[in-house]
This record gives sequence, structure tokens and C-alpha cells, in this order.
Amino acid sequence: MDGKHVLIQAPANPGSLYFNYKGTFSVVLLALVDADYRFLVVDVGSYGGNSDGGIFANSVLGKALRNGTLNVPPPRELPGAPELGKVNHVIVTDEAFPLKPYLLRPYPGRRLPTDKRIFNYRLSRARHISENAFGILCQRFRVFRRTLQVQPAVVDKVVKAACALCNYLRPNRNDDDHATEDAEDMETTLQGFEHCRGQRASVETQNVRELYKDYFNSPAGEVAWQFDHVNV
Repeated sequence: MDGKHVLIQAPANPGSLYFNYKGTFSVVLLALVDADYRFLVVDVGSYGGNSDGGIFANSVLGKALRNGTLNVPPPRELPGAPELGKVNHVIVTDEAFPLKPYLLRPYPGRRLPTDKRIFNYRLSRARHISENAFGILCQRFRVFRRTLQVQPAVVDKVVKAACALCNYLRPNRNDDDHATEDAEDMETTLQGFEHCRGQRASVETQNVRELYKDYFNSPAGEVAWQFDHVNV
């Protein structure tokens, strides 16, 4: 899950709400995508000045996860690691989102031990899916590479239609089209960091992240190159 700023012309009233931290005007596309770069849930139309974490908290998806009404599958054992017990299904996010039992975000800080750096690296690799999904969206529909000269209500309809069409055009998971997100999108992860980093996660929530960290550092869950990568 990640957020993307869609640039718009400054609305007449109240235009300041759409003014974002980059000094432009935008509405935010908050998207949950699957491993095939398909958009599962989109929340469109929030003011550009809002953080990704705040938008998620007030979205239908965020409220459903918080209230336990989304019908998420029950916890399951991770492949080859029954000793870790059953682990929650989680949504992979970046620092702009809070740590929750259903949201997995990186460990904060730079001077981290090797096991936590490996976890952050593996999480970052997984997050590239959402970043690439935005890149594919912009490649398919070049209108998102410029400022949209229409009212915010029309922008919302354009974005929703583009996401639906992007799903329709995705043939299968073997497609070679792995477009990368442009520099503008890559920087959006910084927007909500100040908003969320002060929130203290519960012990239960932290335990979920610890279980995934232990799995990525175990023989069942490790990949051969992860140690070389974090020690560069």
C-alpha cells in the first residue's frame, strides 16, 4: 500500500487544502495493490496536504481493518517455519504509515543490527510492487505526468477510471512490464513520516513484526543475497 500525488491546478476554494509539502497542488491516490500490480482498493480525492497515514486512518479500508470487518483470512503458519506459530496476514507499507497488527512497516533508525536491516531490506523489496504499480499507471496513462487542468471532482473520476482500466490491461503475472516509479512518486514516502513516527505501537503489534523479522533471518525464509546486500 502506498500513496501517490496527482498534480492538479490550484482550485479556487479552498485551494490551500490541496497544497502539499512539495509546493504543488494535488489530490492523493491511496492504493492497495496485489502481487500482480493490480489495484485492489483505491481511495481517491484526499487533500494533497494530508499524510498517507492520516488518509488511510480515515478511509473505508482503514476503518474496516481497525474494526475487524474486512474478512481478512485468519493467521497462518509461514512456509517451513511452524516453530514461529501462526502469523497475521499483513499489508506492506512504508514509514508514512503506523505499525499495526495488520500493517507492516520498517524498523526506524539507521544504526540497526543485522537482523533488523535484513527485515527492512526484504520489506523494501516487497514495497516495490506498489511503487511499480504507480509507474505502470503513469506509463499507460501519460496524463498523470502533467498537471490536470480540471476540477478535483473530475480528477477523482479520471483516477478511478484509470485504475480500473489499468487492471483490465494487466494480462497476467508473467508480464515483463515492470515500469519503475518516477522520482516524484519515490519521494512520497517522506510525507507522513513526521505524523506517524511518534505513535507507540502496542506489544502485540511489535510482536507481529518481530515474527516476520525472525522468519526472514531463518533458513526457511532467508534469500541467499540478503546478507551481502545489508553489509555493503
